Amino acid sequence: MIMKGKKGLIVGIANNKSIAYGIAKACADQGAELAFTFLNEQLKKRVDPIAQELGSDKVYELDVNNDEHLEQLTKSIEKDFGEIDFVVHSVAFAPRDALSKPFLQTTRGAFDIAMQTSVYSLIALTRAVMPVMSEGGSVLTLTYLGGPKYIPHYNVMGVAKAALESSVRYLAVDCAREKDVRVNAISAGPIKTLAASGIGDFRMILKWNELNAPLRKNVTTSEVGNSGMYLLSDLSSGVTGEVHYVDAGYNIMGMGMDEVDEDGHTILNWDKQK
Repeated sequence: MIMKGKKGLIVGIANNKSIAYGIAKACADQGAELAFTFLNEQLKKRVDPIAQELGSDKVYELDVNNDEHLEQLTKSIEKDFGEIDFVVHSVAFAPRDALSKPFLQTTRGAFDIAMQTSVYSLIALTRAVMPVMSEGGSVLTLTYLGGPKYIPHYNVMGVAKAALESSVRYLAVDCAREKDVRVNAISAGPIKTLAASGIGDFRMILKWNELNAPLRKNVTTSEVGNSGMYLLSDLSSGVTGEVHYVDAGYNIMGMGMDEVDEDGHTILNWDKQK
C-alpha cells in the first residue's frame, strides 16, 4: 500500500462529508496511521467516531490560534509517534457578515479574524510540527478558486485564500531548506460541506460548476481525497509549492458554456447555439 508505514496529522476535520475526511480516508485506506485534532468538546463528539472508523485513538485538542495548544500538540506527537510524515491543514473561518455583505463593507475585525484563522494558522501549525516532521515529509492545505479569481459571495475568504496560496510558496522554500519537507495546496471544486454552508447562493455555484466544467460534473470528497493522498505520499516527492486543482477542470475556463438562472435552471446553452 502506498502509505504503509506513514504517520500523519489531520487538522480541522468537521464530519464525514468534509474534504479533510476524504483525504484522511484515502490515506488510511492506503495504510497510513493517523491522528486528529478537535477545536472544542462539541466538535470532539464528531471527530472521535471518525478517528475510530479510521483506526485511530489519537485525538488532540487544538485551537490553531492558541500558541499553548500548538506547543502541546508538538509534545503529544513526539510522545505518541516520535515523528510524523505528513500534516493536513483544513482550517478556515470568516464571520458570516463578511461573507454576506459586499467586500467593500469588510470590517477590520472580520479581516483580521479571517486572515489569522485561515492563513496564519498554516504558518503557525507548520512551524509547530517541523521539529517532529520526518525528512522528506509533506504539508497539505486546502484552498479554492476564489483566491486567484472573483467568486460571488466569497468576499474576504477569497482574499484569505490568495494569501494562503502565497504562504504555500514561501513555506515551500523554508521547509525544503530545513528538512526537505514539501508544502502544497489542493484547490477543490465546490462541494457540499459544513464550511460551504456559509457561502450565499451555494446551490447556484454548484450547478454553474457542474454545467461549465469540462468534465460536466462536480467533484466528490473521494476524488479530492485521492489527490490529497498523492500529494502526501512519496509519489509526489518532486512536487512542492504547488496549487493542485481538483475541480473537474473548471479553473481552465475563460467563459462559461451555459448560463443558469437563480434556481439553477439552464437558460442558455452555448453548445446548442447556431
